[in-house]
Amino acid sequence: MIGIPYSWGGGGVRGPGFGIGKGARTLGFDCSGLTEYAWARAGVHIGTTTHEQWRSGIRVAKEQVEPGDLVFYDSDPGSPGPEHVAVAVDATRMVHAPYTGQVVRVDALDRRTFMGVIRPSETSANLDPPA
Repeated sequence: MIGIPYSWGGGGVRGPGFGIGKGARTLGFDCSGLTEYAWARAGVHIGTTTHEQWRSGIRVAKEQVEPGDLVFYDSDPGSPGPEHVAVAVDATRMVHAPYTGQVVRVDALDRRTFMGVIRPSETSANLDPPA
């Protein structure tokens, strides 16, 4: 999915999709749509929003991050919970849909807004598959 445009509210279990608001005319992914798609391909339903995904597995230490883990960032300390999610490529890199005007890409995992790591699994994801 590298190179697919960012689309606010876009994408999900079926792949890229048209978003809402700023993303209404762009076929692509927002951050949680990309992670939802990746995990759905593995048969695990983690939810559609960053907040749902934050609760979709077990927390692991940053030092124990593995490929596929969800990596969360809190870019707005005034709002509870994470605002951004990415998929770990390895211990130092992530793939994510960063923001409007950008495309899905690989970036460094270490950022000052780092919040935590979740490892979803068939048994730990707490959400039903989408209809």
